[in-house]
Amino acid sequence: MNLTEHEITQEKNYLNYSLKIVRDKISELGQVLYDREEKVMEFKKFIWDTRHDMDPTEMKTMINASDLEITMMSYKSDYLQKLYRIQNNPYFGSITFKDSTGENKIYIGITHVEDEENDKYLIHDWRAPICSMFYDYELGKAEYLAPEGIIKGEITNKRQFTIKDGKLVRVFDNNINIDDELLQQVLTEESNDKMKNIVNTIQQEQNAIIRNTVDPNLIVQGIAGSGKTSVALHRIAFLLYKIKNLNSNNVLIFSPNQIFTEYISNVLPELGESNTLQTTFNSFLETVLDEFNKVESFTEFVERYYKYQERNPMLVKYKQSDEIIDALEKYIKNMLNKLKFENDLITRDFEISADELNYLLKDRYEKILLIERLDKIADKICNDYYKGKHGNKLKILSMLNKSLNIKINYKEIFKDFFRSEEFLNTYKGTITEKEIKDSVGTREIKYEDACIFVYIKGLLEGFTYRGQIQEIVIDEAQDYNRLQYKLIRTIFKKSNFTILGDINQTVNPYYRYNSLEDLSEIFEGSIYLELSKTYRSSPEIIEHTNKILGLKHVSAIRRDNHRPVIFRDDWNLKDSLISDIKDAKKCNYTVAVITKTDEEAQKVYDLLKDDIKDVNLLLSTTKEFNKKMVVIPSYMAKGLEFDETIIYTDSNNKYTKEEKYLYYVACTRAQHQLIIYNQEEK
Repeated sequence: MNLTEHEITQEKNYLNYSLKIVRDKISELGQVLYDREEKVMEFKKFIWDTRHDMDPTEMKTMINASDLEITMMSYKSDYLQKLYRIQNNPYFGSITFKDSTGENKIYIGITHVEDEENDKYLIHDWRAPICSMFYDYELGKAEYLAPEGIIKGEITNKRQFTIKDGKLVRVFDNNINIDDELLQQVLTEESNDKMKNIVNTIQQEQNAIIRNTVDPNLIVQGIAGSGKTSVALHRIAFLLYKIKNLNSNNVLIFSPNQIFTEYISNVLPELGESNTLQTTFNSFLETVLDEFNKVESFTEFVERYYKYQERNPMLVKYKQSDEIIDALEKYIKNMLNKLKFENDLITRDFEISADELNYLLKDRYEKILLIERLDKIADKICNDYYKGKHGNKLKILSMLNKSLNIKINYKEIFKDFFRSEEFLNTYKGTITEKEIKDSVGTREIKYEDACIFVYIKGLLEGFTYRGQIQEIVIDEAQDYNRLQYKLIRTIFKKSNFTILGDINQTVNPYYRYNSLEDLSEIFEGSIYLELSKTYRSSPEIIEHTNKILGLKHVSAIRRDNHRPVIFRDDWNLKDSLISDIKDAKKCNYTVAVITKTDEEAQKVYDLLKDDIKDVNLLLSTTKEFNKKMVVIPSYMAKGLEFDETIIYTDSNNKYTKEEKYLYYVACTRAQHQLIIYNQEEK
């Protein structure tokens, strides 16, 4: 809806006043922080110079005062950085809300700005309770949950702004939910190297996930392009705002690979928050596996399958299966039942019979984990024979281990599992002694073996609890098997989880969920939610990707072009690729050539590198990249998006029916244009 000249003038005046207040605050805060830093340094010097003259109570009081001053400076510094971010673009929307107290106009931005002189908020933080109505309601009756309870009223106006460099470029009234004008404008923009925040176009179904603080664990199934990752990051920003004493060091994101971690690195800073802790699952396992220097990455694990380097895929599939969990638990239980001391413990200081040792092992300490039992027995011997001195404890532990009928060597226990009845009774394939011995190298362990190894180790000595982590986000949830979730849940037993994925984008060739809702059994107190709209691709691209998997429920939002999906063969591959890429560059598009395998990616890169400027080859070892023009294998492209995607496979290596999910992942990376080489339209 168009505004009158008077309304536009009012908005320009409000913007100018807001910019003045923001810039005044930046100047004032900068001076305050400079002055306080000098005072803190003087205060610290005073404490140091007078430390010998103060008693412990005085010293503690002075140090606490110094720490409090530093904490206050940190808060002010954080706010100053947020003001810097909005100094040329302070807000993006507003609502006029009428309730029992009157009518108020609420301007909404990345952070709050208060006008102390007039005792009011000029700008509200998008995460404030009252701002939820901007995302959830059209004009008319509306309500929000405030600290004092539900506030009901009516939205009489809803307005959106485009502000650049401190100038009001565009303003319009939006009488419907924010999925029309501004959203379409945002969707037509070209993508870039980093994921962007979506704070000005959050949709109602996304907002319900972002602001959910009732359910401790959220399991989200979202179709390709539905904004799962963006929702997760905005949810983190919301929780950091909402939950007292939660900071970015209490939040952990599990990412699929380092490229993805780099891709999302801008979103939280754009929202005024620091980036959280981030890891991949294999990097996380490396922190609990002292026995190995490296754990194979998920990408390398998948590469083995698509490079046809896996000689026994049935064995790998079993190692990824749900059935192996029960077999492992039975194996360890039966091993502990058989475990016993075979020899008396005899030294010049004491003599303890095997029967007594077995009583301690099997009866007195049976309720605790094995490694703790041995530790308790060693402590008891120290107390009984060395007057509580523990200087000989390591020597006693070594003697206890040698006396056991089963050696507590994790690598050997791991390998023995594959020789056990528990394994042989559930695994229906073949396994050789060489495969058993090769499963644990001296320096590196395979991805599918690492999780089993950690679980065996945890059943014997316990799982290290990571209590400082309060919130965990797991992206690409469909590629984690049940054992991985069981491990994560056990190690982070008091954390809350936001789990997001799409079963249709599974690239793990050995494991697949019928529904992510199955994870509710592991994550108690969870709610299952779905994101059913895609904001990434054009209707033509979505029509094609629906056909790949026989989907019908996917609804497209983007309406910016009507470019058909193009199918080509590779009779003149180099010239054809270069022509397609140059056409895309005329539109300033980001382009990805997505291949099935690494070999194909290398082949295409070698064809293009001398003719296409800044082409990047992305492989499993890549950590940083320029997204403008990339060549990438399909199983590394998840989570990324490009203006134009070119799908390439060699003519003798087309995607098969069994590989349809990988093909779906590749095709759904495209926003505006999809070109497919050597693949039939059907």
